[in-house]
Amino acid sequence: MTPAPQDPTTDVLIIGGGVIGLASALALAEAGRSVHVIEAGRIGGGSSHGNCGTITPSHAPPLAAPGMVTRALSMMLTPDAPLYIRPRVDLALWRWLWELRGRCNPRHWRESATAKAALLNDSRVRLEEWVARYGLDCEFLPTGEDYVFRDERRFEHGQHEVPLLRKFGVDVQVLDGATYERDEPAMKPGVAGALRFEGDAALRPDRYVAELARVARERGVLIDEQRPFTGLTTSAQGHVVETSRGSIAARDVVVATGAWSPRLADALGLRWLARTIQPGKGYSITYDPPALTPKRPLVLRERAVCVTAWASGYRLGSTMEFSGYDERLDERRLGALERGAREYLRDPVGPRVRERWFGWRPMSLDDVPMIGAVPGQRGLWLATGHGMMGVGMSAGTGQLLADLVAGRAPAIDPAPYRPDRFVR
Repeated sequence: MTPAPQDPTTDVLIIGGGVIGLASALALAEAGRSVHVIEAGRIGGGSSHGNCGTITPSHAPPLAAPGMVTRALSMMLTPDAPLYIRPRVDLALWRWLWELRGRCNPRHWRESATAKAALLNDSRVRLEEWVARYGLDCEFLPTGEDYVFRDERRFEHGQHEVPLLRKFGVDVQVLDGATYERDEPAMKPGVAGALRFEGDAALRPDRYVAELARVARERGVLIDEQRPFTGLTTSAQGHVVETSRGSIAARDVVVATGAWSPRLADALGLRWLARTIQPGKGYSITYDPPALTPKRPLVLRERAVCVTAWASGYRLGSTMEFSGYDERLDERRLGALERGAREYLRDPVGPRVRERWFGWRPMSLDDVPMIGAVPGQRGLWLATGHGMMGVGMSAGTGQLLADLVAGRAPAIDPAPYRPDRFVR
């Protein structure tokens, strides 16, 4: 027998209070729905907190590129490599990698890039509109972003994606090394060239998440922190969500649990979800700003290090580590961020370290999120699997999900994000 709910019925219950859950809550509230968000920890305590905060239509090409798995396996004995698989017995990871390998081909790569581009472009425009409309105090910077190369061959290879990105509407400029060094005094000599993406942007991700929560609450969204999800049952009116502090009845339930989705798959009754997502561990170091900071966010391409400077701080971040839910802060990987920055920048680190951080990103098999209805489960929705693009895809995901729940025609084609593409 389904237990009687202890809380009032809500239209939509969202499991997960990260950037995707909160953006979805805001969009649903604006659509006239009553919304309740539950979060196992604190708001924005996962990968929403310590990433580099870049908003990047330029990042449409997916991780699942031809040769990716082979390259990753070749780095298993290099713990500070940008892409690293920690050697261990993990059947779920090896099954995921085997299926990923089957998708690392030109056709699947292009399909995923097209899907990511549509959502990233929509979200980039929508997020700037949200910043203005809601007065989000998150240090939004529409400055663009640069990919910087020190190796001529890597620079030449990096230009291979330029025609595709331009086809997706991404503004790309190709700059030679001498021109770039004149324009960016923070850079050391030796730049081979750079790709400039004028349409990219950046923000402080922790402040953005806090501001989403503020605006959502102002619109009547109930947000419960420290309330873990424990189970889900159906009812005549929709669903009953079990939590550590009682049950909640809701007509619709949205699962926005990010990298924790595989661990909750059984409790959700969605065992296939555990096959679809792996946690990809990323790292960052936040400092007081150094004396000389770059004019815009950078990706130091050969070292895969992202550099973001705000008025309130300075961050080095990135890397991708497949080590399950290992909770160790690997000093070697943090050190690789600083070593990479020292190769490129005159003033690579700040005078004081504020935070050394790691978090897990939800990496789907095709590097495309799952947004939409769960097949065979009326009123159950997914908004997860955003990989490294959760912040950059947040506003577009929230609006797309709200439109689907409300039965409205969305701004972009929802088909590429349908969760049933993984159900078999």
